[in-house]
Amino acid sequence: MASTETGTVEESPDDPRAENAGPRDDLAGLEAGLDALDAVQSHRTPVREVLLKKVLPPLTAIALVLVVWQGLVWAKVADDTKLPSPSSVWSGLKELWLQGTLFDIVWTSVSRGLLGFLLALAIGTPLGLIVARVKFIRAAIGPILSGLQSLPSVAWVPPSVIWLGLNNSMMYAVILLGAVPSIANGLVSGVDQVPPLFLRAGRTLGATGLRGTWHIVMPAALPGYLAGLKQGWAFSWRSLMAAEIIASSPDLGLGLGQLLENGRNNSDMPGVFLAIFLILVIGIAIDLLIFSPLERYVLRSRGLLVRG
Repeated sequence: MASTETGTVEESPDDPRAENAGPRDDLAGLEAGLDALDAVQSHRTPVREVLLKKVLPPLTAIALVLVVWQGLVWAKVADDTKLPSPSSVWSGLKELWLQGTLFDIVWTSVSRGLLGFLLALAIGTPLGLIVARVKFIRAAIGPILSGLQSLPSVAWVPPSVIWLGLNNSMMYAVILLGAVPSIANGLVSGVDQVPPLFLRAGRTLGATGLRGTWHIVMPAALPGYLAGLKQGWAFSWRSLMAAEIIASSPDLGLGLGQLLENGRNNSDMPGVFLAIFLILVIGIAIDLLIFSPLERYVLRSRGLLVRG
């Protein structure tokens, strides 16, 4: 009924507009919520915020480690032949740089590690797909892959030397035996987590066989697959270091593992610490330069990362 004093109109309970007001309001609220979700856009994080949140914490941690390390040296918890000072390790790094051998040593190991990882990727990916999709093969070799993944990589060095000799083929064999099971198992885990609804929808749209694998299974299994790739790289790098430490030959060149072993043989603790430092830095750098951007891309493509 109408109100002449306030100029407003009150709807009667019998008015049909009042019956439809609730559903209309709910629909309008839903549309507003969807519009708000669509309006969320990623934007680049300011440089100052990146420095404070991503650069400053690791630099602080490194500085703290150096302070504690130098404090232990000053406290004489061990003699110089067992615990070198940071400055002596830095002097060894500078000496390799001035001699022009630092890049060659690093590249010898990095090139082997990356090439071995790519070979493991080419073998482990189809193997993981076959194991995940074929029940008989999964029952036959699935436990073997899990067992190989838990086997220390250093165990493959002696038989590889006997089979292939002291050459790069032996190095790549050790890397493959260490990395392929991790990549394959990561992909199997990712495929197992693909919702069956995705597969049925793909078959309805005609995505079967290789087309379904490429367009449905692999994108849906990407998070688990990426985790397997990161673990596969870690196993590749660890396997290579084990092979370079144990297998020594002039034909193999001087890599980081051999640099570490040379420091042990010469009782050169600054050289040992330098080799450990370089191995650690390169492993972290590969993860930050390759796998972290891939992980951010996957998260962003799924709407799980809206900043950065």
